[in-house]
Parts: sequence; structure tokens; C-alpha cells
Amino acid sequence: MTKKVNTKVKIGISVGDLNGIGMEIILKTLADNRICELCSPIIYGSKNLCDYYTKSLQISTLNINVIPSLDKIKSKQPSLLNVWDDEVEIDAGVESKTAGKYALHSLEAAVNDLKENKIDALVTAPIHKKAIQSEEFNFPGHTEYLQNADSSNDSLMLMISENAKIGVITGHIPLGEVKSTLTTDLILKKITLLNKSLKEDFNIRKPKIAVLGLNPHASDNGLIGEEEEKMIIPAINQAKSIGIIALGPFAADGFFGSSNYSNFDGILAMYHDQGLIPAKSFSFGQGVNYTAGLSFIRTSPDHGTAFEIAGKGIAEESSFRNALYQAIEISKNRSNNRALEENVLEVNKSRN
Repeated sequence: MTKKVNTKVKIGISVGDLNGIGMEIILKTLADNRICELCSPIIYGSKNLCDYYTKSLQISTLNINVIPSLDKIKSKQPSLLNVWDDEVEIDAGVESKTAGKYALHSLEAAVNDLKENKIDALVTAPIHKKAIQSEEFNFPGHTEYLQNADSSNDSLMLMISENAKIGVITGHIPLGEVKSTLTTDLILKKITLLNKSLKEDFNIRKPKIAVLGLNPHASDNGLIGEEEEKMIIPAINQAKSIGIIALGPFAADGFFGSSNYSNFDGILAMYHDQGLIPAKSFSFGQGVNYTAGLSFIRTSPDHGTAFEIAGKGIAEESSFRNALYQAIEISKNRSNNRALEENVLEVNKSRN
């Protein structure tokens, strides 16, 4: 009898900070058996860690397949790849370098498999940005770490909800450095990257992109700052010249206050809070963070480690579940688009 090959999308899951809500939202999500009808989820962690949270949270409905390697995945069960065997003390809600160290072990193992195409996408549970810092992890967050791991020249933090897809041109940098970081070339690169992602990852054929201004009222024609005239408008015009539908700059307050955002497929904010405040207002606890522009797929929930509620069994898993669904969808979109491109190439070859 021929052995059945598991052709489902393989989704790697890094556990995040061991003392945060990462394992809770992972286990609550995977306790729904229907998840395994859509994908093969693989937790990168340890049996001891999984057992601790399964017991403390009293999740009795979850049957996890502990595996030594990815070829042992079972199609009807979530899997746990045992990345370490160490007995690690869990102290929920407490910042700990040890918890950060093992969060990195999980992330590194998952990213290695992602780069080697052993898994199709990665969903990352929240890390504690201070606890994880080390010689191996000297980055402001996941986005920068993953861009470096991918040897990519660029990436884009993209917050996704039912209301909007909002990217930020400058990410985890101090507000005082935003103005000096922005250039016409950088803005154009992010517009181009967002346009490409909307097409390839979200199947939007002709994306319409809104670009926000930097200054209040988008500078009021130069009365309140000059960045719009000198950098943002030239970038928008260059994007238009290469066939991208980019409009703006829009004053951020009026743009979101008037619901103009609903007329666009993607939005580019100039800095972190300008984009993430509306994004999280739309869907906090439901939204998804996607790292666009990489060769591989990574999503995450839209919140942090939530130490204040860690270990209490009250963390809401909706955002993590949505991140998992989004990873599956993007993986399928990319696969379908690759197949379409290959078909076009074959047709062109046969004609020649």
C-alpha cells in the first residue's frame, strides 16, 4: 500500500518569550481540530515547555505529536519539533534572559527550516525585545532579524485587518530620527515593495496605494514643513511613472477620520505610530503583522508578550489564529502565482 504524502501547507510556529502569552495563544489556537484540516502546524519548542502550559492552562483536548524531525509529521495532528531537551524554568509574566535565550533557539530553528523550504511559512509568537537581546540577536525586533536572515535589501512591516493594509516606511527607530531617515528613494522603494506584495501575496491585480504625509495637514502646501514637496511627492510621481497607482500625500488625521482609507488596497505611513495607531484601533487583538518583501512568508499577531496576563489563562488567541490563517492564504497565493508564471513560460516556449 502506497504511503499517503502530506501535501498540506506546513506552518512553522516559533514560541516567542517562554514567560509571555505565546504558548497560551498557540495551544488555544491548535486546540481547534479544524486547524489541521487547513495546514500542518509545527511548534518549534520543547515537550517540557508544551507540557507545562498544557497542564497549567488545563487544555485537555489537545493531542500534540512530538517529533524528532519534520518527516514524522502526522496530517491530523499538530506537531511539536523538540528543539531543546533542557529543563527550563518557566516564570510566567517575568522578564528573563533565559526565556529570551530559548525564544531565540525556537526562532533560529524555524527560520533555518523556512530558508531551506522545509516549511512553507512561519508564524511568530511575541518575543520580549529586551530579554532576547544577545550577540546573536542585536535587532529592534522580528522584522529586522528576518530581513537580515533573508539577506534581503528591504522589507516592510504591514499591518493587516479587514479594514486596511497599512505599511510603515520607517519602523522601529526613534521619532527624532524619522525626518533624517526619509528620502525620496526610500519612499519609492517602499511604495514599489507594497505594490509587489499586494499583487503577489494578496492577489490584487491593480493595487491602489495611499501615501500619507509626514507633517500636520500634509504640510499645507509647504506652510508646515517641506518634506512633502521635496521627498514624498517626487516619490509618488516616480511610482506613477512606472505604472504604480499611488496617490497622496494625505493628511493622516483626515484620511482615517473620513474613512478615505476604505478606498485603497494599501496605505503607507511615514513612521511607526502614524500607521500602527489606526491599524490597532481598527482591530487590536484581531489584526495580523506581515513582513512583506522577503523571499519567505512570516506573519505574527498584532500584540506583544502581555506579561501582565501571562499564565492566567485569559489571553485572547484571535490575532494569532488570524496570523495562522493569513500565512496559509499567502502561501497558497504565492504557490498559485508561481504555477501561473511557469504555465506562461511554457506557453511562450511552445510558441517559439
